[in-house]
Parts: sequence; C-alpha cells; structure tokens
Amino acid sequence: QVQLVESGGGLVQAGGSLRLSCVASGRTFSIYPMGWFRQAPGKEREFVASISRLGTSTYYTDSVKGRFTISRDNAKNTVYLQMNSLKPEDTVVYYCASPRAIIPPQDMGVRGEDNHYWGQGTQVTVSS
Repeated sequence: QVQLVESGGGLVQAGGSLRLSCVASGRTFSIYPMGWFRQAPGKEREFVASISRLGTSTYYTDSVKGRFTISRDNAKNTVYLQMNSLKPEDTVVYYCASPRAIIPPQDMGVRGEDNHYWGQGTQVTVSS
C-alpha cells in the first residue's frame, strides 16, 4: 500500500520561504517520478513540479519557475519542494503525488488524478 505523507506547510510572510517534504512508503521509491500539485478551494488541482526518478530532470509550471525547486533523496524516500519568494497567490493546499505506473515525469501534469497516488495535503498560507 503506497503512502505519501507531506509536512512543512505553514504561515509565512510574502517574500519568505518554506520547504515541503513528502515521505513515501509501500513500494520502491527510486523507480518512480514524483511531483507536487496544489489546489485552491473550488478549483481543480494544479501541477506545480515533477522530478525524474534519479532527480536528473525537473519540470515546473510557469508561475513557479525560478522560485520553487523540487528535489529528492532516494535514500530517505523523500521528495522536497523548496519554495522561495512566496506570494499571497501561493496560498493553497499542496499535495505530493506519485504515479501509479512508471511514466515520464513531464507527463505527471497531464494525467488525471486517478493516475496518481496522493498525500493528504499540507496548507501553505502566505500573508501580504
């Protein structure tokens, strides 16, 4: 049974930083890409970033490029999202995701929600 557990969310002032973590269990972590998504109330879940199984390739949505960095530590079964220069519009719930099947990491953002395992989400609030 695949489990994803996020942590690291919280309240931060605009311009500040947070680092989200996601620990995975239940299968071999290092053979799957990983990703982060986010969702505002009443809106669809939005792709944020993804990373290849060895961490050599990363992909981002345009609104976070240059501010967010996704990384992973396969020895710790953990994926991270370093978020810098946070803006009030980054205030949403962030979700860790891993595809049910092995797919290219750049495809994570175009597959439906049913194609991924999901964590429980962690709230990020950026005050202005």
